Amino acid sequence: MAKRHYIPITADVPGAASERNCALIRKTIRTVLALEGVVLPCEVDVLLTDDAGIHAINLDMRGVDAPTDVLSFPEFEFTPGRPPEDAALCDVATGLLPLGDMVLSMERVLSQAKEYGHSNRRELAYLVTHSVLHLLGYDHLDEGEQKRQMRAREDAIMEELGILK
Repeated sequence: MAKRHYIPITADVPGAASERNCALIRKTIRTVLALEGVVLPCEVDVLLTDDAGIHAINLDMRGVDAPTDVLSFPEFEFTPGRPPEDAALCDVATGLLPLGDMVLSMERVLSQAKEYGHSNRRELAYLVTHSVLHLLGYDHLDEGEQKRQMRAREDAIMEELGILK
């Protein structure tokens, strides 16, 4: 039997790591990895926090003195659309490819869902999708082709998940 992805989820805010949230996060991560053609078993560490928590991490890790919705800290630099295939990148002890860390502000999930007029579930799945794509090398800093490529993948993944509203 093939080794499965390992997706530990921790929370520093009460109620954030509910069974429902954790199940959606894990399903979304596994769906993104499958649709991106990732066959190596991966580890993605997830932290659920609030605006104050993500603000502190953003300041400490990126020098940005502001909260945000999601942060992604990739372990490696990959090329978008080219799944990692080098088993030598896997951790010797676990056999897992450490893709990196994801930090989500659950406070932002709620406020942005309201702002954009869709469900909290949709916003959470979208931010998780966005973050995993960053871990796999996608970016949107150029506001051009890279952004279009990333948005197209996000749309396809959300459609596959069946979470449109």
